[in-house]
Amino acid sequence: MTRERRRHGGPEQRPPPPSSRRARPPQREWSRVVLVAILSCLIGFGAFAYSGYRKWSLGVKVVTLHPSPPILPPNSSFPHSSPDLFWGSYRPQVYFGMKTRSARSVVTGSYNHLVALCPGLQHITDVVRGSLTDRFIHPSGGPGGNRRRYFGVDVYNPPPQPEHSQIIVHQITMALPFQAEFLFESDSFVERSVHLSGNILTNELQRHQQDMAGKFRQLFRLEEKGFIPEQVTFAQAALSNMVGGMGYFYGSSLVQSRHNPEPVAYPLAPLFTAVPSRSFFPRGFLWDEGFHLLLIARWDPALAWQSLAHWLDLMNADGWIPREQILGPEARSKVPSEFVIQWNENANPPTLFLALRQLLAGGNVPSEGRQILRRAFPRLQTWYNWFNETQSGPLPYTYRWRGRDKDTLRFLNPKTLTSGLDDYPRASHPSDDERHVDLRCWMALASDVMADISDLLGVDGGSYKESRSVLADNALLDRLHWFERLGAYADYGNHTQNVALEWERPRPYPGQDPRSVPPPRLIRVVKKTPKLQYVGALGYVSLFPFLLQLLSPDSPKLGRILEQIRDSDKLWTPYGIRSLSRSSPIYMQRNTEHDPPYWRGPIWINMNYLAVRALHYYSQQEGPHRERASSVYRELRINLIANLFRQYKETGFLWEQYNDQTGRGQGCHPFTGWSSLIVLIMAEEY
Repeated sequence: MTRERRRHGGPEQRPPPPSSRRARPPQREWSRVVLVAILSCLIGFGAFAYSGYRKWSLGVKVVTLHPSPPILPPNSSFPHSSPDLFWGSYRPQVYFGMKTRSARSVVTGSYNHLVALCPGLQHITDVVRGSLTDRFIHPSGGPGGNRRRYFGVDVYNPPPQPEHSQIIVHQITMALPFQAEFLFESDSFVERSVHLSGNILTNELQRHQQDMAGKFRQLFRLEEKGFIPEQVTFAQAALSNMVGGMGYFYGSSLVQSRHNPEPVAYPLAPLFTAVPSRSFFPRGFLWDEGFHLLLIARWDPALAWQSLAHWLDLMNADGWIPREQILGPEARSKVPSEFVIQWNENANPPTLFLALRQLLAGGNVPSEGRQILRRAFPRLQTWYNWFNETQSGPLPYTYRWRGRDKDTLRFLNPKTLTSGLDDYPRASHPSDDERHVDLRCWMALASDVMADISDLLGVDGGSYKESRSVLADNALLDRLHWFERLGAYADYGNHTQNVALEWERPRPYPGQDPRSVPPPRLIRVVKKTPKLQYVGALGYVSLFPFLLQLLSPDSPKLGRILEQIRDSDKLWTPYGIRSLSRSSPIYMQRNTEHDPPYWRGPIWINMNYLAVRALHYYSQQEGPHRERASSVYRELRINLIANLFRQYKETGFLWEQYNDQTGRGQGCHPFTGWSSLIVLIMAEEY
């Protein structure tokens, strides 16, 4: 019966064969596989997301400003905060331009350039830079008659007219000589008893001139040092052009890091700064500004504190400050495209510590300066740490400039623009083994100033004092950088002096069209394999331990450096100390076909100022070299003053550099940046 029910109840259920049971995993194993797959996907997605986020965060960090509160509040330059400085000639890039210290200012200017719009001629700009050349002069009226300057354009098409214009052009035509007054007044200021024009303006100008002359006489006392009125006027002109050339800029730099595939815009920011040259370099340069502030701080410490604060407020979260401030399209139009982008691994000499040393001199810091210093200290700490983290050398307490040119085929000696000394000879083959003595000395100065600021603010400065002690250790300095054969301090790296620029003239292969043959080019030929050694180049870099006063007054190395300075076959000239010894193989050598010598012989006033200052210091210290330092000091000071005054009388300008053979000014002009330090040399203010 049981068998019957089974038969009628449907087919008999039989267990699957053993092989089938093995082919179908239990539900638990399937769940484990799915879970592992999901976890793998999540981990992969998380890693991908983290990688993307990290890449984004590293890329955006270059344009992330320092997290500490700004040193200057956003309205610090507004009229209610500093009314006397709100309006000014803050447009150094034009011959005369007025604006306010604000982001959106009315801009005025007088121009001596023409702009023409016509077919095939987009615009003519900067046609006139001082006076038109003779080919633009029409000799009407015959010999001795009036000469008229002219510029002609065949066709003129007016540009499209906007609905609402933001520019006012006022043209006047008058016979030379003439004077004209332009008065700008706000409608909102109605309670005005007199207008600043006519005799009122003349009297105000005379009063300010008298005040300036009186302050200049009191501060610098040049008459008491025996300078004639003409020399005093020269010094006043140098100072006036330095201070009068200060500009107020607003905009953003273009920056890039290795984490950015393309340049990115830095945050919009203001900058109140002096400029090296109003005609050629009308923008802020980090390494120049430290020298500018030495003179500005002597004239008006408040201006120096403000400029210093503006520069430090440009610092990003890592502690990097873009070394060249090209803010906005107007400034960018003056700079070759290859120099516009600022790379965040590239430093510049921290010369702001020179200015801080001057502002802290004697410990008599005004309350405004002390407040700025307290707010600036976190940024100074980050800046100092950034140098130690990014510019460190291969050995402890050594340093290496980043950003050297890597194309060893094009350059006789690859440039080091980041050092400020551009084509000054370094190791012939850039490598990570380099040790740069000038950067080590800058960091010794920075450590010293940071230690003093810590004491002034009452904060712990133990690490800065330790670094100061180590970097000022003359024995360690000698072990790392003294080159006995040169008789001076030197860089170290992968180097050979046996290099030369030679013409490479490609030959056409059989059947090649001669017109398609590449033109000849000047390339570097290495005639001896480089090796790790000291760089035998005697010049400004060799002098840095002396220039920044790191040498002990009784150091035997100091005596040898003084002999090198005073040797006419090496560094000494009747016009100042040349940048590179005449005995150097690279002295006055071109770096490329189109790159003439820059820091390879000419005389630079910023370095000569440091030399005069150091000589004055060592002439006041007890030691075996005191008399020698005093003698060289007197000679060098007289030579510098005499030559710069003579060149000013002949040309009407201060110059970027001076020829070491003739003393003549060369480079760009007017250069009333650090060349204006001649005022401090005349006044013996160090």
